[in-house]
Amino acid sequence: MRKIILFVLGVVLLVGAIFGAKFIIDSKEPPETKIRKTVKTVFVDTVKNSTVPILIPANGNLIAKHRVELYAEVQGVFEFSAKPFRAGQVYKKGQALIKIDALEYRASVQSAKSDLYNQITAIMPDLRLDYPEVYPKWQNYLNGFNIDKAVPPLPKSETDKERFFINGRGINTVYYDVKNLEERLVKYRITAPFDGVLIEALVTEGTLIRSGQKLGEFIDPDVYELQVAIAKEYADLLQEGESVLLTNNKKTQSYTGTVSRINASIDQATQTVSVFIEVRDASLKEGMYLMANIEAKKVENAIALDRSLVNDNNEMFVVKDTILSSIKVQPIYFSDKQVVVKGIPDGEVILAKQISGAYKGMLVKVVNDGLSKREKKSDSNSALEAVNQ
Repeated sequence: MRKIILFVLGVVLLVGAIFGAKFIIDSKEPPETKIRKTVKTVFVDTVKNSTVPILIPANGNLIAKHRVELYAEVQGVFEFSAKPFRAGQVYKKGQALIKIDALEYRASVQSAKSDLYNQITAIMPDLRLDYPEVYPKWQNYLNGFNIDKAVPPLPKSETDKERFFINGRGINTVYYDVKNLEERLVKYRITAPFDGVLIEALVTEGTLIRSGQKLGEFIDPDVYELQVAIAKEYADLLQEGESVLLTNNKKTQSYTGTVSRINASIDQATQTVSVFIEVRDASLKEGMYLMANIEAKKVENAIALDRSLVNDNNEMFVVKDTILSSIKVQPIYFSDKQVVVKGIPDGEVILAKQISGAYKGMLVKVVNDGLSKREKKSDSNSALEAVNQ
């Protein structure tokens, strides 16, 4: 009985506690909910359309426009150079870069010339008897023949009989053999094709040079080219002769170049077109890294904005009476950070910086008009800065 009484009392106390708690809760009046309106502060710009140049950023390394890789076509010992054959050495046009010992080969050329002279001399009696009218010109040829100089061209045959006679004696064959030897003798001396500097030297005086061996590289340090890759959709907008602004990696120096060549082929892997920019400056060196801003075209009645201000639906926010609204725009060109758009009326107040959680109809507080402060600058300079940022 004692356990039953205790159990009943426990149940009664529990039920009473439940009803008591419910009574207390129901008797408490709920607090009034106050709706707080949050007004965000925004920075705005006043739109002023102008002509915006579309600048395509690119970069690359300088390569000398005039360069020659030196290779040996003959074999021999490196005998002489007008100056010490070392990297960085300056040569004038026509100076000997490399002279290979050709005493043995020159002797064989002299021997071939002597054979030609002897064969012409051997036919002179027959020419006097059978062709007296052509004898004087061949005699004059022998009189002007100098074995120490290049062989002069053979007298021109005026009749078929003369031509058949000369060819039958093998004069033409021996003559062209000698000319071939003379042309090869020239290859023992490599001269500078233009004023320039030696940037690579792989041999030194006294080295045994073999045919086909690379000897060095020679460049003109006055003219360089910068090869950059441009997206194929902008290739048709570029023209040869356009000016290009170039800067070094730290943007401490600037140079002016011109588009000299545009490749007609598109790289299948990258879908880009190679553009070559010619630049001249005494401070430039081969291999220097430069950045270029190539002006593809100019867009009329447009403005350059931060890319984050335009959403995927080509819409952006404008401020009308402290309330956000959206308008449709026409993007023309996207860069890494900027976008050039059309379709915004002059005088429209737009956001200068994107704000988080923005929505149509949102109440905002305007801080300043960013673009009105920049109107002191020229419109073209402002547009150029906007695209370059």
